[in-house]
Amino acid sequence: MQNARGVDLRSFVFLDRMQPQFASFVATVARGYLPVAGQAALYVEIAPGIAINRITDLALKGNDVKPGMQIVERAFGLLELHSESQSEIRQSGQRILDFLGTDEAGRRKPRVHSSEIITRVDDHQTMLINRERHGMMLLGGETLYILEVEPAGYAALAANEAEKASPVKLLEMRAFGAFGRVYLGGGEAEIEQAARAAERALSSLSGREGGEPRG
Repeated sequence: MQNARGVDLRSFVFLDRMQPQFASFVATVARGYLPVAGQAALYVEIAPGIAINRITDLALKGNDVKPGMQIVERAFGLLELHSESQSEIRQSGQRILDFLGTDEAGRRKPRVHSSEIITRVDDHQTMLINRERHGMMLLGGETLYILEVEPAGYAALAANEAEKASPVKLLEMRAFGAFGRVYLGGGEAEIEQAARAAERALSSLSGREGGEPRG
């Protein structure tokens, strides 16, 4: 089954206020207009990926928002929008939903595939992790948290809410592809608090279960 536009709305994530590390991380990896801390953001993930071009066109022509990322893969497409105005972001998101003929409940509900805390990480393992990260560095003896979620766009919500809740380090965040991933580092107590916040935010979202798009 597909909706009237033949598009599967995989994730639809509104961020009311981007946290400092989160915004800086996105600015590090984004190829579009770079966000700053405190701005509101919207992550929209769809299938097939090529249709994200139409979604971007619709979103930018109707509201005062800027695109940070437009990622087009064969299977999935991702769009990140940000603005100083939460209302502009919400209006832009509503235009996208109206175009697709659905609402927020038409997105897929996030499924956490892996959630793991590793304490007292060895120095040699931190070297491997730090070579692949785009954010802060993990130091030997610190605690590592790894989250894997599907659809991938929900990794953005998990990372931002974790930083809101606890003074942890955002090491890496991948919000596109088959699975989203978040890597956090810091003290054990702080990581446990951040992990709870991330998983609580994901579990609170409405959406449809399973893999079938809603018509």
